[in-house]
Amino acid sequence: MMISKITSSFARIPDAVLVLVLFINFPVQAAQIELANVLPGGSNLSKPVISMREQRYQHIIKQQTDFSCGAAALATVLRYGYGLRVTEEDMLDGLFAVSDIEQVRAQGFSLLNIKHYLERVGMRGRGYKVEPDTLQGIKIPTIVLLDLKGYKHFVVLKKTEENLVYLADPALGNKIMPIDDFLSSWNGIVFAVIGRGFNKSSVLINPQRQLTARSLSNTFAPLSDAQLLEHGFRHAELF
Repeated sequence: MMISKITSSFARIPDAVLVLVLFINFPVQAAQIELANVLPGGSNLSKPVISMREQRYQHIIKQQTDFSCGAAALATVLRYGYGLRVTEEDMLDGLFAVSDIEQVRAQGFSLLNIKHYLERVGMRGRGYKVEPDTLQGIKIPTIVLLDLKGYKHFVVLKKTEENLVYLADPALGNKIMPIDDFLSSWNGIVFAVIGRGFNKSSVLINPQRQLTARSLSNTFAPLSDAQLLEHGFRHAELF
């Protein structure tokens, strides 16, 4: 779907306060596996193995506090979308510098806080009201707010495909959610982080898919300059 059609369904929204919530942090571990007699001459091959728990949090910055899912979601986009070596702590320091600390501790960070931080570091934040039938046309990772049984929580929307939505959740890890469940929890707003240096082959836009015969036959193609321009990037930000 062309973004000219998509953006016609997007409505720029005024700055709005969104609430963050507390989630549990899970440890992850990696291991090595030895494959015997697989190399010429009978040598062994050692390969790293990613545990299911580690895979759950692969390419995600996990939240560490009860008010930092927004900071962790932003750090996830900046690290894995832009290649910036940032941490959740970096985001907290930067966001606190543009926020009312007491309000944050009571209500969490807002998209306005995130927008102000991005402007401070030379990037842009854009919020859009999106119609459900245009979700598949969004080709860059965006930050979205979900209402999970009364709890407000920021996650990264990586991709929408047919009846599935791929999320990077700072608390619960990588998730594939049926689109009906997503739509029932989502407030209809996406927040895009725009700036110079976006990786057109980012792992955030090529998440691990559910294993099907069809998915085995599909190949990933990096985003084009034209697609980024359609999503609000400027020519100067592509080089």
